[in-house]
Amino acid sequence: MKTDRSSFEIFKSNVCHQVKEQGELEFIKKTILSNKVQKLYEKKWYPESLYLVAMVDYLCRKNSIPQYGGYNKLRQCKLNDIIYPSSILTLYLLSKDKNVLEESYNKSIPEFKKFNIVESEVENIA
Repeated sequence: MKTDRSSFEIFKSNVCHQVKEQGELEFIKKTILSNKVQKLYEKKWYPESLYLVAMVDYLCRKNSIPQYGGYNKLRQCKLNDIIYPSSILTLYLLSKDKNVLEESYNKSIPEFKKFNIVESEVENIA
């Protein structure tokens, strides 16, 4: 069965909505038990799989619980190119100001930044 891949922006938005709807601890539990990270990685959907690892790690830190050890190998990975939110890329393209990218990168949540994913808005969703 072939699954259509949505844009990374839609994927991120869906994950953030799941966290909000399920609650942080339930999201961590369901993500780990579903094996979704490994399934995405096996499809070679690396940004999505690493985004989920980063989200789980971030929520673990936020809730003062230990990181899940099953993701240790993936924590050694990093995307080749930095992925910025589309809103930041648009702002950069319009302004031609590299500071836009730099500031966004510097403000990124550390668990995401380590995978070359710029993310700082996981709680601010509509």
